[in-house]
Amino acid sequence: ILTPGELFISCSEPFDADEYIERLAWRTPGGGSKGGAEAFDPKRLLEEFENHIEELKHLDEKIQRRVEKLEHQCHREAKEFAHKVQDLQRSNQIKEAADIIQKLHLIAQELPFDRFADVKAKIASKYHDLERQLIQEFTAAQRRGEIGRMREVAAVLLHFKGYAHCVDVYIKQCQEGAYMRSDVFEDTALLCQRVNKQVGEVFQSPETVMAKLIQNIFENKLQAHVKEKLDETRHSDVEQYLKNLYDLYTRTTALASKLTEFNLGSDKHTFLSKLIKNIFSSYLESYIEMEKDYLRTRSAMILQRYYDSKNHQKRPQGGGSIQELKERIRQRTNLPLGPSIDTHGETFLSQEVVVNLLQETRHAFERCNRLSDPSDLPKNAFSIFLLLVEHLCVDHIDYALEIGLSAIPSADAKNANLYFLDVVQQANTIFHLFDKQFNDHLMPLISSSPKLTECLHKKKEVIEQMEVKLDTGIDRTLNCMVGQMKHILATEQKKTDFRPEDENNVMIQCTAACSKVCVYVSRQVERVRKSMDGKNVDTVLTELGVRFHRLIHEHLQQYSYSSMGGMLAICDVADYRKSAKDFRVPLVLQLFDTLHALCNLLVVAPDNLKQVCSGEQLTNLDRNLLHAFVQLRVDYRQARLGRHFS
Repeated sequence: ILTPGELFISCSEPFDADEYIERLAWRTPGGGSKGGAEAFDPKRLLEEFENHIEELKHLDEKIQRRVEKLEHQCHREAKEFAHKVQDLQRSNQIKEAADIIQKLHLIAQELPFDRFADVKAKIASKYHDLERQLIQEFTAAQRRGEIGRMREVAAVLLHFKGYAHCVDVYIKQCQEGAYMRSDVFEDTALLCQRVNKQVGEVFQSPETVMAKLIQNIFENKLQAHVKEKLDETRHSDVEQYLKNLYDLYTRTTALASKLTEFNLGSDKHTFLSKLIKNIFSSYLESYIEMEKDYLRTRSAMILQRYYDSKNHQKRPQGGGSIQELKERIRQRTNLPLGPSIDTHGETFLSQEVVVNLLQETRHAFERCNRLSDPSDLPKNAFSIFLLLVEHLCVDHIDYALEIGLSAIPSADAKNANLYFLDVVQQANTIFHLFDKQFNDHLMPLISSSPKLTECLHKKKEVIEQMEVKLDTGIDRTLNCMVGQMKHILATEQKKTDFRPEDENNVMIQCTAACSKVCVYVSRQVERVRKSMDGKNVDTVLTELGVRFHRLIHEHLQQYSYSSMGGMLAICDVADYRKSAKDFRVPLVLQLFDTLHALCNLLVVAPDNLKQVCSGEQLTNLDRNLLHAFVQLRVDYRQARLGRHFS
């Protein structure tokens, strides 16, 4: 069944009302004029007509509204089209006017002023009016985002003097709303990326406009940002000032590196370098002096804070008093020029202090590398290194060595506490840290400059000076160790140890003096191993072992030995030999092997002396030495043993 609208539309053209009514009556049950399945029903037909008429009214209203809407849309589009036509016409009149006034302006330049002053003035006035209108039109088009219109106006202005002003307007408007966040560098990068995509569609020389935009940003936005950040801390907080300078310069150079991806002309790297220099030149000129002043003050504060925590009043170095002269002589010799000072086991070396000094210096090297002119970098880096030497090596390590030397007791002191080895251990650790920073952070800055030789010489000089004090301290410490062994032997060893009253009632074992000496030696060997590293361990243990052997050798020659006493002496030397093995130094073990063989001369039968002296371990020894040992036997004169050496 067709709706009223469908029935209306299906009527043939032109519209025939009789036909329409006939079709409507025909489709209504009981409405046909010729009868049919149902009898004619006038009421039903009337009802159908009335309903149909209402539906047609609604359809008419709906169609009428649609017609009105379409008419309104048509009028609006016609109006917009007319405006566009007018704009195009006006645009062309601008171009035409611009072309005319441009030519007139050029011609007017050639006219004599006295005869054509009024004409020239009118042309100039019209030239400037038109130029101002074009710039206003460009500005409006930029605000509307009409790239095509901007390109047209820019092309017209290209031949006018005001073209540069047009570019300035474009640059100014580009930056409106671009710096809404706190990160000026990130905002600048995003702005330049956005403008770079647009500038080629608007201007005929986009690289010139892009370069001018970047120059404007650097000379205004960035320069103001840098000045604000640095001026607020320059005199109040030097540490923060240096950190800010490093951060700002680093971020500015990183931004410049990003900007090189844009077309800025033939020599963009030089262009960007000049912009950076213009911003930072006044700060970089005074940088290294501020860096050195800060590092000097900061390092002194770190050291003073440490000594204050120890309640220690730092002793002056390099004075000329008699007492200090005595102290220096005592440190470098074994002369008893007065008592040693008591440090109560304090080394006055702090790894925390060292780490803090090295960290401050590392930051200084990093800033120096970034902020120094390449030609000044080696010189500046060397000046920072000298400050490290002054505060770490001289004011801290060397001072601790001086105190440590002063605290070493004399060789004849009893129960001496030998803290200098702790100083050696910590100094070795610090040397490694110092050397690592030298290689990791200073060498890359000076490796290709003449300053390298100067730095290496200074480093060698400083280390050698400290090594002299270390060697002196170690030598005096070894003397103290030997002195302590000597004291044990003097107090514990009895003459009757080697000449027992009852030869038949003696236990063959080492003497008490030997046991205590061996315990002491083992502790000292372990301390040396903990305090030294590398070849230094073997060097020091070799020296200690040689002195240990000399002491025992001379000690044994102070006694006379019975047959059983000789056996006890051999037991002692056997234990000394075991201690010598702890040294892990072949020479020391060989010395005690020889001493052990010499002690056999104290117990061997008289008739076998010559054979024993010709043995492998004794054959190369001086005959006088062998004779001296044989003379220690109590039966030397009785058995006429001297004849074997005549």
